[in-house]
Amino acid sequence: MNPRPISDAATFEVYRNAVTGLADEMAITILRTAHSQIVASSMDFSAALCDASGRVIAQANTCPVHLGSIPEAMSAVLTAFGDSVRPGDVYLLNDPDLGGMHLPDIFAIAPVFTSGQELLGYSVTVVNHVDVGGWAAGSMAVQSTSIFAEGVQIPPSRLYDAGTLNETFLALILRNVREPELLRGDLDAQLAACHAGGEGLRELAERHGTDGLAALNEELLAYSETLLRAALAEAPDGAYAFEDFIDDDGMGSPPIPFRVTVTITGDTLHVDFTGSSPQVASALNATASFTRSASYAAIQGALGSDIPANSGFYRPLTFTIPEASILNGRRPSARGARGLVAYRIIDTVLGALAPVFPDRVPAAGDGGPDSVAIGITGENGTTNVLWDILCGAWGARPDRDGVDGVSPLGANLANVPVEELEQSGHVRIDGYGYLPDTGGPGRWRGGLSTFRDMTVLAPTVSVQIRSDRRTHLPYGLDGGAQGTPSSNILNPGTPLEQILPAKVVQLLAAGERHRHVTAGGGGHGDPFTRDPDRVLQDVLDGKVTASGAIRDYGVVVTPDGAVDTAATRRRRAAGRH
Repeated sequence: MNPRPISDAATFEVYRNAVTGLADEMAITILRTAHSQIVASSMDFSAALCDASGRVIAQANTCPVHLGSIPEAMSAVLTAFGDSVRPGDVYLLNDPDLGGMHLPDIFAIAPVFTSGQELLGYSVTVVNHVDVGGWAAGSMAVQSTSIFAEGVQIPPSRLYDAGTLNETFLALILRNVREPELLRGDLDAQLAACHAGGEGLRELAERHGTDGLAALNEELLAYSETLLRAALAEAPDGAYAFEDFIDDDGMGSPPIPFRVTVTITGDTLHVDFTGSSPQVASALNATASFTRSASYAAIQGALGSDIPANSGFYRPLTFTIPEASILNGRRPSARGARGLVAYRIIDTVLGALAPVFPDRVPAAGDGGPDSVAIGITGENGTTNVLWDILCGAWGARPDRDGVDGVSPLGANLANVPVEELEQSGHVRIDGYGYLPDTGGPGRWRGGLSTFRDMTVLAPTVSVQIRSDRRTHLPYGLDGGAQGTPSSNILNPGTPLEQILPAKVVQLLAAGERHRHVTAGGGGHGDPFTRDPDRVLQDVLDGKVTASGAIRDYGVVVTPDGAVDTAATRRRRAAGRH
């Protein structure tokens, strides 16, 4: 192929959009061909393209906390196979100590070559598989105390060797999981996406030449670096500290601290997590790569979405992540439930950045999607796993209310449709919606809590719950109030009602009912400065009760649905009580 030099800004802009669109095409391929509900409905997967050196050049609009971990996964693969990469190879890994994050997230990485056997780059996909073995259905039980209890560990390994499938290796993986057909189907979706990415990258090389492609990639990385450095240079220099907590480790620990100091010096930013919790006994431990990934998501969220997320974005950023901490667990610590850590990292880093970017940083949201994994073992010994991923609320933003019922920053997931949960015949969903007075009051109101009521229809099921923000509530900003707590209630409204822990594995019998409630988002600004007409609209929409309007906002709503202006003025003048 003859190289074609970059001639103008238009060529660069067309390429930038083409390669990003190609990564999105990979994601769409997974979405349309995946078999499990956690992938096809909740969209717990990611895709990216890397250059021949393993640097990320484009990411799909998928799960940010996956995507920032790709550099470590690529490094692990290149260390293992860099001297022997061949066309037709596909590599798998999930080992958190060898480039992975937690065992359900399996990376599939395929090198891309020209017809002349010249390496162009790599197609990378990450899928959170429905189950990878271990003692609890779903492989993410908080109560796991060792990685050996969590499932099958895959170091960087060849699934395909020059186009030939290693059937023994695949059979070994499938034998160790509860839903082998679903894992095989989702893995095939990953491979299809890698193929789509490879075909598209070859087409771009045909258009620009291999040298031109390499030059465009260099320019793309430099472009992201330049934009980030410019944004940091405009921010005030200084060290900005913040602290937040996870309620407990699911095994009776005290609150788990997350401490960060973000230091901006010129056009660089350093993130220091010194003082955060040591690694814990349960499965809440994360990898250093995952900690960086969550931090990238928070920083990009605060700075703006117009900076392309690639390896150039990472260059001005440095980290101090203590070893053997909850942010950098040491083998053989369990790490299956590490997703909760990512969302608390995001909340903590954003809290530190709030004084730097007050017009962009929101109050804290629900603390991350809550997960309810339901395992059903049939009479023949087969196991089905249903995943109920429940996204709650965003915290209020500096200029508008929080959003209800959506995935938080860092996840990009979707709530599972009721019909998908019910079609198995194992559970029935009796209620699903929002709860009034659960958004943190403020000039801008936090998003509302989401609830889901489920009745068990199967003789017995195991339910694995990962939630938080029950005692350490989502924080408000600029005078806004905290959000409201999450809850898990067994058999609500009956004599057998029982409050379950936020993190639990519980056996439920047929007829038992479980209610899960996500936390409500924090508020932004003084609630008594909220426009009374907005409060009225919230009352009319059922988001705030009339008594909540008086209590939280000092707004008096008449029975016929209007603001009593005089009474509201008197109530606000009297202050809160």
